[in-house]
Amino acid sequence: MKKINKVILAYSGGLDTSIIISWLKETYGCEVIAVVGNVGQKAELEGLEEKAITSGASKIYIEDLTEEFVYDYVFPTIQAGAVYEGKYLLGTSFARPLIGKRMVEIAKAEGADAICHGCTGKGNDQVRFELAIKAFAPEMPIIAPWRIWDLKSREDEIAYAEERNIPIKINKDTNYSKDMNLWHLSHEGLDLEFPENEPDYAKILELSKTLEAAPDKATYITLSYEKGNPVAINGVKMGGVELIEELNKIGGENAIGTTDMVENRLVGMKSRGVYETPGGTILYSAHKDLEELCLDKETAHYKEMIALKFADIVYNGLWYTPLREALQAFVKTTQETVTGEVKLKLYKGNIVNAGMTSPYSLYSEEYATFGEDAVYDQKDSAGFINLFGLPLVVKAKMDAATKREAK
Repeated sequence: MKKINKVILAYSGGLDTSIIISWLKETYGCEVIAVVGNVGQKAELEGLEEKAITSGASKIYIEDLTEEFVYDYVFPTIQAGAVYEGKYLLGTSFARPLIGKRMVEIAKAEGADAICHGCTGKGNDQVRFELAIKAFAPEMPIIAPWRIWDLKSREDEIAYAEERNIPIKINKDTNYSKDMNLWHLSHEGLDLEFPENEPDYAKILELSKTLEAAPDKATYITLSYEKGNPVAINGVKMGGVELIEELNKIGGENAIGTTDMVENRLVGMKSRGVYETPGGTILYSAHKDLEELCLDKETAHYKEMIALKFADIVYNGLWYTPLREALQAFVKTTQETVTGEVKLKLYKGNIVNAGMTSPYSLYSEEYATFGEDAVYDQKDSAGFINLFGLPLVVKAKMDAATKREAK
């Protein structure tokens, strides 16, 4: 690698990136510019500018990416119905490519020699960041300290920080690995590394109440959608960022969207974590309900297969690929009629459909009624069943003939 004079660092102010500024300067004698991708982590942004400069950065960018995050990454993923391994709503996964893209833009503007991230060699985020960098700056050198430094654990990192008086907000007893953005909050490490342990939700949860602490009375809300995107809560129109923030409050109050999961990481191992996604869980549920009303059977069933692949693509950091673009184009077409309102009942972690309407509803009471109707001749079903079951009849006759011959 050529001599490195200036490095762009993906900076969060957490344990890893707090010590990396110092490590980069000690190792390469380079200037370090910190870049923070604001994707809605709010309180975690407080004091970052002072902290980065105090830690040795020459400059810090705090980029507001929340609108782009919601409309270009979150909403398309909801529309696809993409859920990784049936549980994970991809909160970290679709934030990393966006941040990676912005880092490349800043690196080019600053004339940087390399881009650095603080992801471990065991995790998924190293792949997500680096694939984004390769998509927009394929020749850009990438520095990943966890793959080359002598530190072996988060305990080593804490000791490194304490030796150099680098301010950190955690200690050995509160050393959960967390990732927060507008969409979710994840928790990994400590007692969660042992699947036999029940999570201490009263200690862990920050966005949501525990089931026990949630209200004993149900909360009703109505979500309005236009072409697959949520646009209003209880008739009040709002932008995507504000809408998710409001649903996080409502969902968190009712203990919605807490998931304890053992997932298959891209790098091959299993990991266990607790995810809080209150608003996102509500949005996924309402969107699926509305699709049940508005999509025809063949499209809905085929879209379920697309959802599995889309989730893998997002989880594996392959956002900037032709396949994701092609699948998203298909999904967008399916959303043309996903417009209407969904009423939900929220109660102690449960989301119950309480009614829905759409001008594009394919549900016809005229055909579906159990009462008398003038549009459906039930005698027609006999011929349908005879044709639909014809392969079974042919096989049954063949089997019978084969048995007779065997005798």
